[in-house]
Amino acid sequence: QVQLVESGGGLVQPGGSLRLSCAASGTIFSINVLGWYRQAPGKQRELVATAPSIGRINYADSVKGRFTISRDNAKNTVYLQMNSLKPEDTAVYYCKFSSDFRDYWGQGTQVTVSS
Repeated sequence: QVQLVESGGGLVQPGGSLRLSCAASGTIFSINVLGWYRQAPGKQRELVATAPSIGRINYADSVKGRFTISRDNAKNTVYLQMNSLKPEDTAVYYCKFSSDFRDYWGQGTQVTVSS
């Protein structure tokens, strides 16, 4: 019933920017943390950023200073602003909504950084 729909991925040059969005269809109760993860070819899925309802936003060291996660609770949407993109940022990006009961994952959106 609940689905997370991602958008905003694409092909950009190094140094470029993209803004990913992830919107939930349906109602998710007791959302604790919204986050973004990514998985590059041949690599494990890794945490990119998390935004709790209240508290400190966390970023992976590799994206600190370049990526910004934000959430719009009224729209059940989480965003990831990605600046100064590097080729190593190339991956499929997944959003995640974490509730007290389970995690909800987006379908993934491809981000390719290449010249």
